[in-house]
Amino acid sequence: MAVFNHPEFDQHEQVVFCSDQETGLKAIIAVHSTRLGPAVGGCRLWDYASDEDALVDVLRLSRGMTYKNAMAGLPLGGGKSVIIGNAKTIKSEALFKAFGRMVHRLGGSYYSAEDVNITTHDIMQVHQETPYVAGLEGKSGNPAPFTALGTYQGIKAAAKHQFGSADLAGKTVAVQGLGSVGFYLCEHLHKEGAKLIVTDINQDAVNRAVAQFGATAVGLNDIYGVAADIYAPCALGATINDDTIPQLKAKVVAGCANNQLKRPEHGQKLRDL
Repeated sequence: MAVFNHPEFDQHEQVVFCSDQETGLKAIIAVHSTRLGPAVGGCRLWDYASDEDALVDVLRLSRGMTYKNAMAGLPLGGGKSVIIGNAKTIKSEALFKAFGRMVHRLGGSYYSAEDVNITTHDIMQVHQETPYVAGLEGKSGNPAPFTALGTYQGIKAAAKHQFGSADLAGKTVAVQGLGSVGFYLCEHLHKEGAKLIVTDINQDAVNRAVAQFGATAVGLNDIYGVAADIYAPCALGATINDDTIPQLKAKVVAGCANNQLKRPEHGQKLRDL
């Protein structure tokens, strides 16, 4: 598997492939930059179709964290990690402790935390082997509610820019992804009076959104073309691409997903709509 000449490689300082035979752990840790401080970024557990897909994701995610932390004015660099596997079957205390040992070997150049399919309970198990983690129970805790709040405020700012008002009452928001952050976001939007159109691979989450928020459910690939004012990508990245951009009817794209653009030029294509 090529790394140094990989299209998503951006002078990353470290890309570490981790394996533990006893627990079945297969993970990749990517440290993009420590120029401003130790690299910080969550750990994502996902059943990638291939190791190559996992590498693409961790390279893109870690680079994004460098810019996010820098733009927030934090003395932190950017990093990310991914664990490869099915979250419903591979989770165990032993696996997370093994991952903690891998993080610890980096000597504090990378701090991990929660991301997709990783809970505060999981991070506490990682913490048994290393102090280099954030989002601990009893301290900063689950970051999802704060991420959702920030996304909600960002949507309001984007609405004010595009529509002349930050008021979301009566606006239709297409929310793609009802994980922890996406569901919290829906709560904010519903409370303000927005109309919700939702989709997710987890049908139980979709059913909850329909029941609690009166949301309209659509298929996974139908969310792009719905009649909405705002498209909020809150699932995995790269959903804004050559296939989906022509389908979009929304005038605002604002969500909590990382790396929403598949390629940088897709940002300009959105502006040209």
